[in-house]
Parts: sequence; C-alpha cells; structure tokens
Amino acid sequence: MIVLPAAVFLALLVFSQAANPCCSNPCQNQGVCMTVGFDRYECDCTRTGFYGENCTKPEFLSWLRLKLKPTPNTVHYILSHFKGVWNIVNSMSFLRDAIMRYVLTSRSHLIDSPPTYNSHYTYKNWETYSNLSYYTRSLPPVERDCPTPMGVKGLKELPSSKLVVEKFLMRRKFIPDPQGTNVMFAFFAQHFTHQFFKTDMAKGAAFTKALGHGVDLNHVYGESLERQHKLRLMKGGKLKYQMIDGDMYPPTVKSSGVDMAYPPHVPEHVQFAVGQEVFGLVPGLMMYSTIWLREHNRVCDILAGEHPEWDDERIFQTARLILIGETIKIVIEDYVQHLSGYHFKLKFDPQLLFNQRFQYQNRIAAEFNTLYHWHPLLPDTFAINEKEYSYPQFLYNNSVMIDHGLTQMVESFSRQSAGRVAGGRNFPAAITRVAVASIEHSREMRYQSLNEYRKRFMLKPFETFEELTGEKEMSAELEKLYGDIDAMELYPGLLVEQPRPGAIFGETMVEMGAPFSLKGLMGNPICSPEYWKPSTFGGSVGFDIVNSASFQKLICNNVRDCPYTAFHVLKNKPSGKDFINASSDSTLENVKPSLILKEHTSEL
Repeated sequence: MIVLPAAVFLALLVFSQAANPCCSNPCQNQGVCMTVGFDRYECDCTRTGFYGENCTKPEFLSWLRLKLKPTPNTVHYILSHFKGVWNIVNSMSFLRDAIMRYVLTSRSHLIDSPPTYNSHYTYKNWETYSNLSYYTRSLPPVERDCPTPMGVKGLKELPSSKLVVEKFLMRRKFIPDPQGTNVMFAFFAQHFTHQFFKTDMAKGAAFTKALGHGVDLNHVYGESLERQHKLRLMKGGKLKYQMIDGDMYPPTVKSSGVDMAYPPHVPEHVQFAVGQEVFGLVPGLMMYSTIWLREHNRVCDILAGEHPEWDDERIFQTARLILIGETIKIVIEDYVQHLSGYHFKLKFDPQLLFNQRFQYQNRIAAEFNTLYHWHPLLPDTFAINEKEYSYPQFLYNNSVMIDHGLTQMVESFSRQSAGRVAGGRNFPAAITRVAVASIEHSREMRYQSLNEYRKRFMLKPFETFEELTGEKEMSAELEKLYGDIDAMELYPGLLVEQPRPGAIFGETMVEMGAPFSLKGLMGNPICSPEYWKPSTFGGSVGFDIVNSASFQKLICNNVRDCPYTAFHVLKNKPSGKDFINASSDSTLENVKPSLILKEHTSEL
C-alpha cells in the first residue's frame, strides 16, 4: 500500500476541488453549464432546440433545420455570385424585402437581448443587466479556477502577446484588400465605431464610457450634455464652426472650451474641437468630423426654412435624429454592402421588422469591440495629392486637412488601397502596440477560445490549425505555441484565419461581426414603429433626407466640387454629381456645397 505524504494529499484534494467541471465547456448548442457540488455539472438546454446530458440531441425541428440549412460559406458564395439573377431579385421589391427581412432577423436573433453576461460574472445576474458601464459579453469569461487559460485545452500558459504579434500579425509587405477597399472606408470605419467603442481604460478593458451603447452620434455631439452645449452655437440649432478660406471647419479648443486629447506641440489654431476627444489623432478622422459638422448645419438650415416657428433646441434635436438616420442608412446600404461583397442589394427599411419579434435596444459587446480592431486596413503611408505622409508626419497633424482641403483628401483616399484584414501578417508595423494591447485586454477579460465563439455563432469549429490558416508554415508555428486548436485565442485567430476567396475577411469575422452590427443598427430607437414616421424628422422633407441618404450624397452636399467617392478604390475621376444623377435610388438635394461652405460668419 502506497501512503501519500499529507502535503501531497492535501494538494491533490485542493486541485480536485478547484477543477471546475464547467471548464471543459461540456454543454453544447448554447446550453448553460451549472456546477452541482465540486465535481458535477448540469446542462440547462431550455429553448435551445436540443436535449440530453450535454444538449447534443436535436429535437425534430432542430434536426430538420440543420439538415436543410446551407453552410455560411455556401450562402456567401450564392450571394456573391450569379449577378444576373440578383439583378432580377433586386428589381422585385417584394422579393428583395423578403430576403432582407430574413437577413435582419436571422442575424440579429443571434444576439442576446437583454444582455446576459459581462466580464465580471460567469453567470446571469441583475448587475450584468443593469450596469451600463460594462460592455456586455456573448460568452461568459473562462472560470478563474480552470486548469488552462482556455478552460482545459492547450498549454498552461499562453504565448507572449508580443511574440504572437511579431510572428503572425505584423506586416512584412503591404497586402491590398482583394475586394478593393480604400482608405476612405478605413477612416469611415474608425470614425463611425468610436461613438460606441470607448473603452474606459481607467477602470479596465471590460468597461465602456459610451453609455448610449449604439448609434447616437456622440462622436459628433459629445457624450455629455456639458460637452454638447459647448459645441453648440445655440442659434438655429447649429454647431459651432469657423471659416477658413471660405470653408467650414470645427471650432478650436480655445474658442469652444471643449477638452481634446492633443499633445503640447500641436499649434492652437489647428486644435479643432469635436464630439470625440481623440479625433485629433489623425486628419482622416477630423475630415469625417468636419463633413458631419457641415451636414448637421446644412440640415438645420433646411429645417429652419420648413419650420420658422421652431426654436434652436427643437431644430438641433431634430437635426440629430436626421443625421442618425442618415448614418444608419449609409452604413447598411454603402458600408456593409461593400464589405459583404453581395450582389444582393441590402436595404435600410425599418418597417421590414415591424411585424417581427424584435427588441429596440442594444448593448455593445466586448467581443464586438475586440473583433473590430481592423488596423490591417491602414496602409504604410498616407497619400494625398501625390504627397506621402508617414505615420509620425500624419499623427496629430490637422494642418494636412487645411493645406490640402477636403476635396483633395476625399479624392486621394478614394483612390488609395486599404489592406486585407484576414490572412495574417498585415498589421502595420508602426502601430503593432495596438495589436499587443488587444490580445492583452482579451486575456484580462478571459475570453473563451476562437472555436467556442465559432460554436456560439453556429459555425463548425476548426479541427486543425491548418484548417484555420489554410497553409502549413503559420499553422505549424501556432500549434507549437498554443498546443491545441481549441486553445486558439479569439483576436489573433480572427486575423490569421484564411480569408474567403477574394474577400477582406475570413468566415468567423463576418458571421460573428454581422449579427452585432445589424442588431445595433436596427435596434436603434429611430427604427421603432413609434419613431419611424415623418413627424419625428420634421416632416416629409426631413424624412426624405434620411430615406435618400447615401455616402456619395453626404460628400456632395458638404465637400466643394462634389468629388466622386465610394468605399472601393476608384480608378477614374468622374463627377460625384454625375454619379448621383445616374442613380435611380437617390437625388441630390437642391443645396449646393458652395453655399454650405460659405455660411454667415456673423453667427460666430
């Protein structure tokens, strides 16, 4: 008989009690794991469509759905091919509406509403629901008492985040996006998402400062009422501005009293003040801030003409609702349309969901914030009118916008290629610290593995690293560092995943990101039956501005000479007005950009 020393016996006893039985993620198909004592668990399969000890046995309807449902890659192939067929579908409104309704509901129903977890709790509780200072979570954190960082799979220690970035993410040579995405898109993505991706690093990666949790344009108007009031002109509903060489630009920090995150070396006259305090970082962000400032003031002029009886406050509030509507329409019909690569024409029409089970609320998920770190989009240098700027020359340099003007910036960024996001080794070397921080923050929040997230979003888990990357060299190195494909981390996994053929992203990024995106957009209050009516937007004129919005119109209405633009690389240089006039879906309002840019300086 072998007698164990007391210390060894005690250590084994502690380890056995610490080995949480839920660490192995035994419950499948979104079943919820609950411990029962120290060594047992139960799976709650309620309303999953599955039953059995681990929620693996499908009910009949679930079995039938799984048999009939095509894979996401098959659906993507169908939607991105057969252009002639989709042209016919797009011309038949009832059919297009039916498909768009299915796209919206099938995607958005993958997002929990109300929220279920945050980074502090691995189980449902009232704090998770009520504490808006947290990002929500689509999967709970890995339990702290699990044997490995990913539960039970992989090595006991994760590889150095810096090593992961240097070996698998950092750019060797710029890889352009095969879909033709341009830098105009890259800056739009960054500008748009910084209204709801506002991590409060003073508290930690799990916390957000954007309490609106959605598209509220706080990056234009300010997060707080105090900041908003400092940005407002308090006349005619407009925002403060200044005129430079006959063009409208944001006011300065000094003249507005608005705090911005500028380093000391930036001259006062180019310290522009806008809703988001970090947008002085690069001229591309300030370019979009200027465009939306001009659009707000343009819309205010239209509303004042329609409603001379309205005061400053009502014009301002109504203009904000109109701009929120414009933003959502542009994001769905221009931005997401480009990313999808679909020949099916996406449509923004809130009425499609009025008879559906849908909740008009949203919470931003930490995983959505993490996956949206699309920095591989950025080129190695920024080219404007045949002049190239390195990162040190570009950062905190609003003089670029004044020197070149918005017309040259739009034309140049529309022609410059953005990088491919998936496939690995395309993260700009100048900002790899952002990638390192993304991995470190993911570990701080104890994200589950890439495969667990694939299962959560109805995707088949990868069986090997080679299946993940589509090649042999990186996959072999990843296996050495992680030990098991089920231990592959979420963020680096998303960036090294092999892209879909000719696409910017891999399967996981699209199938995981799209539900978050569409739920956040269509869950906006303005899309609800109570809000979606002409009176909300100041009558038919304001409602028409929303319903006819497009990216090209936004530029034409607010940038001198109406430069032709899009979210894909432009080879030629046609007129933006010609493009709009040729479109059957939209017409340019009868407001010339030159009139918008030469506002009455007496209002200052």
